[in-house]
Amino acid sequence: MDSHKAAASFEGKWFQFPILRNALIAGALSAVAFALGHLQIIPHAMEIGAYVAAIALGGYHWAREGMEDLLKERVVGIEMLMLAATVGSSALGLWDEAAALVVLYGAAEGLEELTYAKTRHSIRQLLDLAPQQARKLVNGEEIGIGVEELRPGDVFLIRPGEAIPTDGVIIKGRSSVNEAPITGEAVPVEKRVGDRVFSATINQEGALEVKAIASYQDNTLSRMIHLVEEAQAQKGKAQLFIERFGRRYTPLVLVAAVLIILVPASLGLPLSEWATRAMVFLVAAAPCALIMSTPVAIAAGIGAAGKHGVLIKGGVALENIGKIKAAAFDKTGTLTMGKPVVTDIVALKGDPESVLCLAATIERNSEHPIARAIVARAEAGRIQCLETTDFSAVAGYGAVAQVQGRNIYVGKPGLFKRMGMEVESLEPLLDLRDAGNTVMLVGTDEGLEGIIALRDEVRPQAREIIRQLGALGITAAMLTGDNDASARAVAEAVGIDSVHADLKPEDKMLVLKGLKQKYQHVAMVGDGINDAPALASASVGVAMGAAGSDAALEAADLALMGDDLSKLVYAVRIGRKAGRVSRQNIVFSLIVLAVLIPGAVLGAVSITVAVLAHEASELLAVANGLRAGRP
Repeated sequence: MDSHKAAASFEGKWFQFPILRNALIAGALSAVAFALGHLQIIPHAMEIGAYVAAIALGGYHWAREGMEDLLKERVVGIEMLMLAATVGSSALGLWDEAAALVVLYGAAEGLEELTYAKTRHSIRQLLDLAPQQARKLVNGEEIGIGVEELRPGDVFLIRPGEAIPTDGVIIKGRSSVNEAPITGEAVPVEKRVGDRVFSATINQEGALEVKAIASYQDNTLSRMIHLVEEAQAQKGKAQLFIERFGRRYTPLVLVAAVLIILVPASLGLPLSEWATRAMVFLVAAAPCALIMSTPVAIAAGIGAAGKHGVLIKGGVALENIGKIKAAAFDKTGTLTMGKPVVTDIVALKGDPESVLCLAATIERNSEHPIARAIVARAEAGRIQCLETTDFSAVAGYGAVAQVQGRNIYVGKPGLFKRMGMEVESLEPLLDLRDAGNTVMLVGTDEGLEGIIALRDEVRPQAREIIRQLGALGITAAMLTGDNDASARAVAEAVGIDSVHADLKPEDKMLVLKGLKQKYQHVAMVGDGINDAPALASASVGVAMGAAGSDAALEAADLALMGDDLSKLVYAVRIGRKAGRVSRQNIVFSLIVLAVLIPGAVLGAVSITVAVLAHEASELLAVANGLRAGRP
């Protein structure tokens, strides 16, 4: 059965779902006909007519689906087993049993499709968070337009408390934005000019003017919903195996049913009795619960993760993240914040403030992250920058400019070595570097003025996340291109023992290959852009902070939309829960088949009992599968 392929988004009451509604009406019609017929209030012909009407109404959907699969795809599906049992029961005069089969199977089919439709609707509800109208600014005037009319390049106004209609870049204003609909993280994020904002996120307190960078159809929220819906349709290895099994098993059941009729008849045994057993066998042997054992769990797991800002790209990725025994982490931007901060200022001449003043004066002309960190430290200390002339960058080393008639240099130790200065033996420099800092020197043509040490801050929750992964039996390793001292300082701070530093992209792939040989299933966690080769070579690639990043979404099997590393633990638990639930459903389904099939052949089970047991097992499999969305 692949009924979820037809399930669209649905938001009404459960009894209003068309397939289920028809089954309920057919059930009521059958029950009334049965009661009136057995009380002899209506003639037997009228009772049969009511059963025929109930069979037509309750079986239309799934019988049509079965015939389409047979004629278009040449596949004998479970629906054909049910159709054969219905026709056979009717031919034997078991009209009430045939009607009961159609009604119960139709109800199970309806509830199954309703489950998928509700799951899809819960994801598509995210679209409702985006506003339907936008305030477009044209020559300073506000013009109300439909959000679908916004185009890249348009400027729109967002007032406090309003949702942002599409992705954009702030060109005026400052505020905090609640990005929970995209990242799953409820803590508001500070936004200023130049920062990106995403569709459906909520502006908190300040008015913002935003330049659109995506249309409503192509924004981050729409892409995220599309990816989740696409991922729910992708199948894991277990599901593909079960479906292949079903395609071979179902025709064999039909053949076996025919043999159950013909072999006893050829031996002179009562034809009607064995024909009835064959009909019961068709119902009992239909592997509906087995076929449904994994897809509901996969759909529920991927859907729930999507609502929490974790995009899992298909059943295989969900299976693999639940199997990992090791996780390899990039350092910068993954275990750390990716934003260096000044930790120490050492004055070799004068005082630390003068060293910082000179450095900030030069670096305010640069957009490099280290330069921005130095300027931010000066701004925080309210240190006034001086005027500069003749600024120029020294590629790969630093920068130089004239300040008050002197050349001031700010850069790596290599910049000053090129100038003939002996810097590598400086004890403060060695101490700061050994502590895991990035070291920048400040000097003039006459000599060094001071040393500024910076460090990329470790994510506050990183150590706890590594501990939680360890509690789940997952070994953590660090793979980074940074120097060994810096890498080990961060590794010690977060509790990682296995450190691989000074790695080129191809080196990371070699290390991952070794980890996979040792642990078999390994996740690689990185930014999804610089680490794309490593992400692709891991058992499952995990991209951090993928909101709005096409490259990250393409490179990874699993994307954490926000910068929250704890979502990795959530994803592992979802994957493990989905795998566990799928295995439970498979075992349960096989037990049901092992009981019903012999009972049907031996005549110990009636067609009504077989239908009840069969549909109850399917519904239990669906209900259990939905638990995968609750880790």
